[in-house]
Amino acid sequence: QVQLVESGGGLVQPGGSLRLSCAASGMIFSMYVSGWYRQAPGKQRELVAAITSGGTTNYVDSVKGRFTISRDNAKNTVYLQMNSLKPEDTAVYYCNIIQRGVPVSNWGQGTQVTVSS
Repeated sequence: QVQLVESGGGLVQPGGSLRLSCAASGMIFSMYVSGWYRQAPGKQRELVAAITSGGTTNYVDSVKGRFTISRDNAKNTVYLQMNSLKPEDTAVYYCNIIQRGVPVSNWGQGTQVTVSS
């Protein structure tokens, strides 16, 4: 059974940085496309960054140049480095594996990111 555990969120001032981690058990990240999603209050969950098994990355326009997704195969962990954070980045962040464009694992608990002065 796949289990995803997100961590690293917190309260940060605008312009600050955070690094999120997603540890997986029950599957190997490097075999799949994996991604970071976020859900802000009152909004639908959106995919913000993805990384393929080969290491190719993609980002939603709103985070390009600020966020970096990466993967440590030895630790079976996916990261999201978030720089130059903005209040509109405030959301609960989740990771998942993606097949045919849709997330396929059960969602973890997510990690709250709050950007506020």
